Amino acid sequence: MQTTPEATIKRYTEAGWWHERTLLDLFAARLAETPHRVAIADQYNRSELTGGEAQSLTWTQVGAAVDALAARCFAAGLRADDIVVIQLPNIVELPLVYLALLKLGAVISPVPVQYGTYELKMVRDKLPASAFITCSRLKEQKLCEAHAGVFSAAGIPVLAFGENLPADVVKLDLGSEPGGELTEAAGAYIAEHSNNPNDIVSICWTSGTTGTPKGVPRSHNHWYVSGLASLSAARMENTDRVLNPFPMVNMAGLGGFFVPWLIKGPYLALHHPFDLPLYLSQIEKEAITYTIAAPAILTMLLKQPEILARADLSTVRAIGSGSAPLTEWMVRTFESDHGIEVINIFGSNEGACLTSNVADVPDPGDRARYFPRFGNSDRNWQNPVAGMLRTRLRNLADGKLVSAPGAEGELELQGASLFDGYWKSDEDNQQVFTEDGFFRTGDVFRIPQAPDKEDFYEFVGRCKDIIVRGGVNISPDELDNLLAGHPQVQAAAVVGIDDEVMGEKIGVAVVPKPGEEISLEDITAFLLAQGLAKFKLPEALCQVDELPYNAVGKVLRRELKAQF
Repeated sequence: MQTTPEATIKRYTEAGWWHERTLLDLFAARLAETPHRVAIADQYNRSELTGGEAQSLTWTQVGAAVDALAARCFAAGLRADDIVVIQLPNIVELPLVYLALLKLGAVISPVPVQYGTYELKMVRDKLPASAFITCSRLKEQKLCEAHAGVFSAAGIPVLAFGENLPADVVKLDLGSEPGGELTEAAGAYIAEHSNNPNDIVSICWTSGTTGTPKGVPRSHNHWYVSGLASLSAARMENTDRVLNPFPMVNMAGLGGFFVPWLIKGPYLALHHPFDLPLYLSQIEKEAITYTIAAPAILTMLLKQPEILARADLSTVRAIGSGSAPLTEWMVRTFESDHGIEVINIFGSNEGACLTSNVADVPDPGDRARYFPRFGNSDRNWQNPVAGMLRTRLRNLADGKLVSAPGAEGELELQGASLFDGYWKSDEDNQQVFTEDGFFRTGDVFRIPQAPDKEDFYEFVGRCKDIIVRGGVNISPDELDNLLAGHPQVQAAAVVGIDDEVMGEKIGVAVVPKPGEEISLEDITAFLLAQGLAKFKLPEALCQVDELPYNAVGKVLRRELKAQF
């Protein structure tokens, strides 16, 4: 299954940006080069998260487990081009089942563990899913029992890790080996169905810039370029020990850790969901050299020195951060007081990958504010992906391209890391791609007027209403549409509210029907009854007499924001 036009494949291959190797070829190289080195490890309290003992596997053990999982998935009927929805936390089984399915030529479609039945039904209906893979429990939630019915009711098989599974669920286990005949059959099938580097390997999910969640198909080559950008920004080597606290279901986890892990082979420690004491403990106990964290977390650590004083960060060389603007004070203080480089990263599931690292932007204050203008400058940037992208700004008012210092515009991207379009979403694709094939990011940047900064971009804000809560995009339109069915609501609109910890939290402005009183609890109970994921629930409510609209009937969310 491919989405990239042959002309594009030819152009990027001839330029040396795309290659004939796949993610599986990178995996095979790691197995051959460092078979006995420890490759991956769970957080040490894994039993509290999903049950079972924490796993720590060498590359050889990873290879054996991947083969066993591939054979088991083959026995369950999975084949090339089958799309498999996966809902697992950051446990070793997650990247291993990715590799197992890729061996069969299947397409992975990972979703956050926060997704509820509402989101899963949406994914199921948008994809021709062939299977659903999950685990028996996540902390106190019986994850498989709660979500398996979304798929089994549609005749889609469910596979799961863990104990006490429903009777119709196929059990997966890293230690389970099918019989020799089945292993032979799976091996023969895999040998006959070689992967193409331009095959789609994943369909991740994003609210993007146009509202409700959409699938983002990306190939081996797409992911390789994104992984290369992260790898270069972090200066990651196979001797590094890296810690991933972000869900390995989107750009931050996949492009930031999974693919670099395959390219270079560092030790990969997993963490999920984010727990600050555990996170700091893992850094110390596992001698972590590189990790990532949200800007709010890094700022909070510096403002609460008693927490930082109890943490040993002496092994940490660098920390990546993004999803919200970084402050100059935070980046400078980590470097001056703790000897830790903070790397500024602007990325998206669609394949945006601007990075501001020490080699390209040595001054920490500049690194917090500016990104190199990849593909739009004569400067020779250190990050090799700089030459694989073209970037430009378009004025939102008149639609003209801008390049003068001080000018602002929506960032548009084209290049080797960018996806080809949302999954079966022609209308959305017409909105987000220009006639000459540039992707409209929905983010506003400016060219600085500061001396010697004309080769950089500075982030200004978003030109869409998408709410970014803890680095996760949430569509206010999606929530508005659900709330339209609330029996006590005459009108409602959701907005993002600035929050020091999460970046933004969710507020809802409500116009009650005459004679009705509505509480936040009424709103959240209604949304939960629809199966909505808890992380999308509003956290503040205000009642208003009417919603503000523009001339074409669109809610003016910025005006509503002042109500909170």
